[in-house]
Amino acid sequence: MTARCQHVVAALLLTLGGVLSFPVGSEKRDPVSCGYQSCHPTKPGMLNVHLVPHTHDDVGWLKTVDQYFYGDRNDIQHAGVQYILDSVVDQLLKNPDRRFIYVETAFFYRWWKQQSASMQQTVKQLVNEGRLEFVNGGWCMSDEAASHYSAVIDQMTLGLRFLNETFGACGRPRVAWHIDPFGHAREHASLFSQMGYDGFFFGRLDYQDRDSRRSKKEQELLWRASDSLPAPMADLFTGILPNGYNPPTGFCWDQLCNDAPIRDDPDLEDYNVDDVVQRFLQAANNQAEMYKTNHIIMTMGSDFQYENANLWYKNLDKLILYVNAQQAKGGKVNVLYSTPSCYLQELHRANLTWPLKTDDFFPYADDAHNFWTGYFTSRPALKRYERISNSNLQTCNQLEVLGGAASRKGPFGEGDSQTLRKAMGVAQHHDAVSGTAKQHVTNDYARKLANGWQHCQVLVSNSLASLSGSSAPRVYCDLLNVSVCSLTESSKKFSVTVYNPLARPVTWPIRLPVYGSSYLIKDAKGNSVDSQVLPVSKATREVRRSRGHTANELVFQVQAPPLGYTTYSVSMLQGGASSAASPKRGAPTSIQNKFLQVTFDPDTGLISGLSNLETKQSIKLTQNFYWYNASDGKNSESRQPSGAYIFRPNSTVPFVISRVAKTETVQTSVVQEVRQWFAPWVSQVVRLYADSRALELEWTVGPLPVSDGLGKEVITRLDSSIKTNEMFYTDSNGREILQRRKDFRPTWQLKQSEPIAGNYYPINSRAFIKDDVDQLTVVTDRSQGGGSIQNGSLEIMLHRRLLYDDNRGVGEPLNEVSDIFPEGLVVRGRFLLSLDRPASAADIYRPLGQEEVLQPVLSFTDGDLDANARLEFSGLQAALPPAVHLLTLSQWDADSVLLRLEHQFQISESKLNSQPVTVNLQKLFSTLNVLGVSELNLSANQWKDEVRRLSWTPENEEKPYLKTFQDPSAWEVTLRPMEIRTFLVRVSFK
Repeated sequence: MTARCQHVVAALLLTLGGVLSFPVGSEKRDPVSCGYQSCHPTKPGMLNVHLVPHTHDDVGWLKTVDQYFYGDRNDIQHAGVQYILDSVVDQLLKNPDRRFIYVETAFFYRWWKQQSASMQQTVKQLVNEGRLEFVNGGWCMSDEAASHYSAVIDQMTLGLRFLNETFGACGRPRVAWHIDPFGHAREHASLFSQMGYDGFFFGRLDYQDRDSRRSKKEQELLWRASDSLPAPMADLFTGILPNGYNPPTGFCWDQLCNDAPIRDDPDLEDYNVDDVVQRFLQAANNQAEMYKTNHIIMTMGSDFQYENANLWYKNLDKLILYVNAQQAKGGKVNVLYSTPSCYLQELHRANLTWPLKTDDFFPYADDAHNFWTGYFTSRPALKRYERISNSNLQTCNQLEVLGGAASRKGPFGEGDSQTLRKAMGVAQHHDAVSGTAKQHVTNDYARKLANGWQHCQVLVSNSLASLSGSSAPRVYCDLLNVSVCSLTESSKKFSVTVYNPLARPVTWPIRLPVYGSSYLIKDAKGNSVDSQVLPVSKATREVRRSRGHTANELVFQVQAPPLGYTTYSVSMLQGGASSAASPKRGAPTSIQNKFLQVTFDPDTGLISGLSNLETKQSIKLTQNFYWYNASDGKNSESRQPSGAYIFRPNSTVPFVISRVAKTETVQTSVVQEVRQWFAPWVSQVVRLYADSRALELEWTVGPLPVSDGLGKEVITRLDSSIKTNEMFYTDSNGREILQRRKDFRPTWQLKQSEPIAGNYYPINSRAFIKDDVDQLTVVTDRSQGGGSIQNGSLEIMLHRRLLYDDNRGVGEPLNEVSDIFPEGLVVRGRFLLSLDRPASAADIYRPLGQEEVLQPVLSFTDGDLDANARLEFSGLQAALPPAVHLLTLSQWDADSVLLRLEHQFQISESKLNSQPVTVNLQKLFSTLNVLGVSELNLSANQWKDEVRRLSWTPENEEKPYLKTFQDPSAWEVTLRPMEIRTFLVRVSFK
């Protein structure tokens, strides 16, 4: 029985409308008129040159998204996306041979809404005939270093759903297209494979890698993008474009270019057809020498081109005419309008074998001293805010489902998740979360995220009101990271509702600013909860200075049910003895709980060792803060400064900020803290909670001083006794782990020219060092860059402040100041450190990483809740197994929800959890009846059993064939290591 037959119930019950087939009310489209069937014929025995007209439209960079769309602020950059689409459609209608591809759905969606019904019908015809083709199709072209896989999946789903609902099967992209991101992640390739893409094309890779591949004709390859998923499930054909994403030199005919048009009247002066043809043939033949087949691709377009598409198409028509006319004279070059998918089809028809790649394309350098590894950390505050916004969006999505229709329209007004979903889609852009846009554009990204969260707060409040039966007003305190919350600071009695977006219970520390010194806290069952009042740290006082906020924090740990909420009441005690803890000067010899012990050097105040008391293992460990002097490019051979993209330190040895930390200690039954001050602009709290298996390092860095004229790139470095043999490990977009080795690349012989920057890699959510006995793992709260420059060490860059632009287009230094921080940005973040045996380390860091990504959402109510309010709720009948992560739960339509379940362990990394796990969908939810289930591909734009991908054969291997696995029953689904399964589930409320 096939999977489709197993889910026959779903087929009968699901009302699909137009979501995965044809839009309601539209005509059924000829299935053979678009896609691969719409390609122009090629000629065997000739060199076929596929001309691909395209535009690359950044969803914000030098201008905001809105400015780019409308063509505003052309004093910054001449670019107007609405005019590009207007002009392209007009020109496509003039010649049925012409083709155009479009990528960024965020722009196309906005343009589409402004079109008349007749124009929309015209565009549909162009799409149905394959003349206008969508590639990639996500809301944006996402960054691949700093984006988290869950946010990537969401933004791709958002864009592809719009295309599916608007254009049906002909709107579905066949090719992933990442022509501009600055390095390429293996996990992205894995995700694209699981979304059903047949191939992937990109423009940027390391200059040494490119040279090597050109010499061996390996610019087209098969990327095996997972160690856990069976081939070819995560295999993706990958092509490296010949000119980045620009046309060959001398053949740019946009209004932004200066190349001469084709002057083809022989009676007029400057007739140049013969010259153009000969130059083009030379360019085509030169390019063909670096590729394996008799087909090559040329990208005819670039940034925000085709605003006057007539310029391009008039010259391309002539180029095709005159080059192909040479065939009558024995010429062997055939030029045609094409698309990436048509080019891919010809490569597939060649039936060749392709070199296999299993690592990634990081780091990226465009020359010997130009490593694009600075952006891994650039704009750390935005990177953190994007990560928080992702967590908020998942909470919003889940509570929209659990609260039903009342969540969208309830006592607090009309709420929606779509505003934040679109803002998060924009934030994944490769100049957004990457930190490489201008300052005013970065501010706009943050503003959009904040506005989206405001919409979601209404939805969350409505949902919690529906679930709890209490319509008391709720307050959200978004500045708790600096101990600011007006309600908790002013109220003598309040309640805090803790919503947990994970599908397993969590224990989480809560820190609330208060003005009292003693409090009584009770949980949802009326039990008293251990708590402590602490003075806020000196760094927090400095950040909040002159704002008049309280000087104390109330600290306690909460326990929240899976996919649900719990409520704690907080009452200030009057007239009783103060329970506020007082700091003591100096560092203790150690702090410990029942799991961990941390030792300190009494002379320096620095960490000196870490022990796991359960496993009886100990390592020497020191940690300190340093800064690299950023190159200004004036006194170096290459004249390359550090900037938003590029990391180029002046020296291989960083400056230590202080060898000694001033310390004070707070030790209570709830938490133990050692507060360290290294400089007026660097401090840290070493924190160990009573029931935690992880050590928290909360760092505060900034404002970075630049009065000395030196740009600074601040790192923290952990130096241990672990014997790393010049290797360390990082995650790829928050999922699978990749091994990194100093001064080494797996696929070519590296000539290292930047010993620091050339050994930095993106750290999305975790990194670790290990030997046969010990593994030290660091879980991060945002994407950052880091490396292991010395044996036994791990360094992570925290903050950057630079005084020069790096000449890669953004046109301003990375020097963040604002009204709040006029002297420079102050950034706060945290690491979670765990020490374990390598064989069991993943059992700790995998769930720890998910907790850091999907943090509980807190809402506050003044006074008492309603007497009959429901104080605790779980949306699940039972917690999911430890290996299973509920990745997505969101409303799809009135009766259906989108559900993604993920196996979060890699194969062989855990004896306990790297095994297949089965989940019964009918026994999943506590308040929802599951009436029907149908499985989709990862991006939810195809039925799983209808996905048909082109198959490819790697060199020196047999062609892999996709294995199929049988689920135990129609309602039980089995997940294997690193597998994500996506379902459209028809539900009703119990």
